[in-house]
Amino acid sequence: MSGRVAIVGLGPGPAHWMTPEACSEIEAASDIVGYAPYVDRLALRPDQRAHASDNRAELDRARLALALAAEGNAVAVVSGGDPGVFGMAAALFEAIETKPEWRALEVVVAPGVSAMQAAAARLGAPLGHDFCAISLSDNLKPWAIVERRLKAAAEGDFVLALYNPASKARPTRIVEAFDLLRALRGAATPVAFARAVGRADEVLTLTTLAEADLSLVDMATLVIVGSSETRFIARDGRRPWMLTPRSYGAPR
Repeated sequence: MSGRVAIVGLGPGPAHWMTPEACSEIEAASDIVGYAPYVDRLALRPDQRAHASDNRAELDRARLALALAAEGNAVAVVSGGDPGVFGMAAALFEAIETKPEWRALEVVVAPGVSAMQAAAARLGAPLGHDFCAISLSDNLKPWAIVERRLKAAAEGDFVLALYNPASKARPTRIVEAFDLLRALRGAATPVAFARAVGRADEVLTLTTLAEADLSLVDMATLVIVGSSETRFIARDGRRPWMLTPRSYGAPR
């Protein structure tokens, strides 16, 4: 097959956070496939065809992209953040797995800045030691699995980066997650809500596990819950930095 699929990470929002590779892949594509708000970010040429779809149509998007590539087209599948972190890369390879002839296509993944990387950069160094990323969405997995993973991560004293924390369809999952974490971690554990990082409506909120106002959290928010080592570094008249030091158990 002569077609090609590039799975492209657009980063969290700003064009200057897109990698040169991502820009090159979009420039080279005849067809752009993706969630409509992501496609809308791009200044496409008149000769490029846009195929925009709804948020929950990941596998449909993947199949469309592969079908277009099988016809000989150069296709870019766009994904927010990094396509390999709760993004379109998994959906595309899941689709490939079901149709052996698609395995002959050239497929590349162009990485992007993930939401947790962008949030961490704004906050200081909250991911400086071991951490894990967990999606609170139970659309594709049972909530019991989410709870099990949260418990294991909390007991392992990982910093947590929580994706998809709350939506209109799932308004209580973040509350349930924090109830679980509050039973396992200290009340003073540092917490950050990083909403719309890199965009005009960016909001960073620093709080603690006990005092966190969960009404501030929505699908545009990346939640970071610190470990027992994480702390805030106070600055006069400015937002504190958030630090998880590289060494574990060192004296402060």
